[in-house]
Amino acid sequence: MQLPNQGSSFGVREIACPACGHHVAVDFFDGGDQALATIAWPATRQATRAMPRLPLDFVRCVECGHVYNAAFDYAAVPYSDKPNLMFNRGMIWKGFIGQIIDKIAARLDLRAEMFEPARHLPELLPDIVISRHVLEHLMNPLGFLQTLSFVAACHDQRPLAYFEVPCIDRAIETRRTVDFYYEHSSQFTTESFTRMLARSAVMVEELGHGYQGEVVYALVRLGHASSQVAHATTAAAFRTAADRSRETIIDQIASLHRSGRPVAFWGGTGKSAAFMQRCGVDAERFPIVVDSDPAKVGTFVPGTGQEIRFRDWLIEHPVAVVVVPPQWRAGDIAAEMAAHGITAHSVLIEHDGRLVDYHRDPLPYRCSP
Repeated sequence: MQLPNQGSSFGVREIACPACGHHVAVDFFDGGDQALATIAWPATRQATRAMPRLPLDFVRCVECGHVYNAAFDYAAVPYSDKPNLMFNRGMIWKGFIGQIIDKIAARLDLRAEMFEPARHLPELLPDIVISRHVLEHLMNPLGFLQTLSFVAACHDQRPLAYFEVPCIDRAIETRRTVDFYYEHSSQFTTESFTRMLARSAVMVEELGHGYQGEVVYALVRLGHASSQVAHATTAAAFRTAADRSRETIIDQIASLHRSGRPVAFWGGTGKSAAFMQRCGVDAERFPIVVDSDPAKVGTFVPGTGQEIRFRDWLIEHPVAVVVVPPQWRAGDIAAEMAAHGITAHSVLIEHDGRLVDYHRDPLPYRCSP
């Protein structure tokens, strides 16, 4: 894609950024196919030659600047067989680690005890979550952080967390390519790291760089996701109510069948088909399904198998009960029945967890055009 006033072409990709979730990226670095660089540790020259070559197809998110391997496959990296070891004995690096330890320790009230899971796990919730040089290896680091913060909020906790990742700001500035190998599929810039934190319902207490800008870190408070907990609470209540409603309606439908009164379901596809499948409206007990759309006549209800008849079939074959699964159309269907001389003792719709009578029970679906 040639952009206006630009001297080069941009390969535009539609792919989700693991840091901010944005779905547009551009080509960044093509490293060809390479063997694993830091996990495999082959013991022989023959083993080296036999190693599979994996694609280095790095792209950059146009929203937050994150760089990641669009061709990365987590299954290709044997993390369970080989650890991703880090050399921590360099003097400058050790100094940076010592500074971070001091920062974290200054915020904690440590208990110098032997950890006993059976006693301490029920007693304590974590004071701190530490993740150093892990997020860049995850397929979905944004999802991981969002889950951490959400779970903390669910338990009304605000634990401290420390996240540290390599930073490629300098690599981009100096055109350095050695950072880009298969195991490091996800490469954070300062901006992509902070964008990810901003989307993770955390409160950032400190953001900084270390080791001459080669790493970026943050001390944050998890659990700032109260609106998410409210949505989850509503979802759980809806699911519980929906399960209870299904049981109630199944019982009501069974009672309609036992009554021996003829029953028709109005609507043979879409919401009506979904309702009939969910509530067990089988073709043996309830063979009558009609629809207002002539184009559907002669086809069959998905999943339950009733042949769909045209609405006017009910004029010569009256029924005692008409069930209208799409409540929002109940007013139109009731008017359509009246206009064409179709009668029934009851017109039932689902409302507030059960089947109710459209003409007799209080409900919000009766309204004027």
